[in-house]
Amino acid sequence: MSAVPKIDAPLACPTLSWRNRFAALGERFYTTMPADPVPNPRWVAVSDSCARELGFPHDWWQREDWHALEVFSGNAQWPGMQPLASVYSGHQFGVWAGQLGDGRALWLGEVDTASGPVGLQLKGSGRTPYARMGDGRAVLRSSIREFLGSEAMHALGIPTTRALCVTASPLPVRREQIETAAVVTRVAPSFIRFGHFEHFSYQLGPEEGHDALRRLADFVIEHQMPECRDAANPYAALLETATRRTAELIAQWQAVGFCHGVMNTDNMSVLGLTIDYGPYGFLDAFDPGHICNHSDEQGRYAYGRQPSVAFWNLHALAQALLPLIGESDDALAALEPYKTVFPRALMSRMRAKLGLATERDTDQALVDALMTRMAQDKVDFTIAFRRLSGFSTADDADNAAVRDVFIDREGFDAWARDYRDRLRAESSVDAERAVAMNRVNPKFVLRNHLAEQAIRQARGDDFSEVQRLLKVLERPFDEQPEHSAYADFPPDWAQHIEVSCSS
Repeated sequence: MSAVPKIDAPLACPTLSWRNRFAALGERFYTTMPADPVPNPRWVAVSDSCARELGFPHDWWQREDWHALEVFSGNAQWPGMQPLASVYSGHQFGVWAGQLGDGRALWLGEVDTASGPVGLQLKGSGRTPYARMGDGRAVLRSSIREFLGSEAMHALGIPTTRALCVTASPLPVRREQIETAAVVTRVAPSFIRFGHFEHFSYQLGPEEGHDALRRLADFVIEHQMPECRDAANPYAALLETATRRTAELIAQWQAVGFCHGVMNTDNMSVLGLTIDYGPYGFLDAFDPGHICNHSDEQGRYAYGRQPSVAFWNLHALAQALLPLIGESDDALAALEPYKTVFPRALMSRMRAKLGLATERDTDQALVDALMTRMAQDKVDFTIAFRRLSGFSTADDADNAAVRDVFIDREGFDAWARDYRDRLRAESSVDAERAVAMNRVNPKFVLRNHLAEQAIRQARGDDFSEVQRLLKVLERPFDEQPEHSAYADFPPDWAQHIEVSCSS
């Protein structure tokens, strides 16, 4: 592994002070190491939105004295960076996988921002001790998908890791075929996963492991969940906080039609962030059984199973924290809120998607009836809800725009009568409701075929579509008539796109 030179750049990040609080935990938690350089790096895309949150100037990536391209390709370090790869374990597809870790990722350190300290991490920066025979690289296609997916989810208002930039290199990488390397820079308040806790609960002996487990939990409470400090049982409070945040997150996923694809415990953030954009996808035709990951042969992580899988993963986290929590009843009590928080959060979002300003006991039945009809007719999820914003409560309205996306028109008409009655019961005003619904029902999501088109161009060294698509996805709720093609029904060939764990 080649050493990475430090650059003497006095103007590099003049407003930033680098630190890495995670490093204070000690060497049981990580391995300090440099990135493995790549040849001839070049910019694919940068997120101006993410850069602003970090306090970077608008031209940060173009400043020659910053050497940013080299830094964020893993070829150099700014003064103060402390690259390290963390160790964790986890359950993969429901099976204990033992030790895992950052096999191709390095935490560079943290910077202070207006919203608090955030960490930066390179993904695809080379082999680490946790690579498990892997090459430590990420390929261009998956790196583009992670970059766009992260920023698209942020624009949708869904908790997620961010992506500052993605760089590419002609370095060959073997997957199913020879591809080229790329590096994504991820940004988040923390990259700590359920699997970090599992590792120290199970992998080491009780004395050493449980001491490390306590240190990790105390670290999270001190820096990420200070509200847990004064609880009667701070570790149970940590678990309950993770439970509530995860419940809210999954409700947001379901409401926007997002499928993660690999909800292993090592891919679950203790902060309730969407993390690890591998074989993810947004629903086209609505199908509760949709499997976005070609590697998921049993459908464990199908769209409709995500809520129950998240609860399963939380039980795994609870088991890992049990040596600190003490009583199993206390751990179970900390998990209990999921059963009410998730359905309440999801129903709240579905009411908003339907433009309902009040709550009624019949709302669940109204939502269920719509989703049943959408599943029967394989109705496009995003388009249907966006068009529903134009629904008219007038007696003579045919509401053709949304009606025509259903095969069973009479079935839709029956539902529409109930919907119209419900809207009238709360004196809903069509124009006002349309504005409110368009704030929660996106017009643009990162469909697989849009990502695929950008990737195909990028493989020819044309990154313009990645950059263009990023700009569209940063404003998912706006009409953007000049980009209406990005909101069209997917082409027939999109049905044959396969996304797997290979990246």
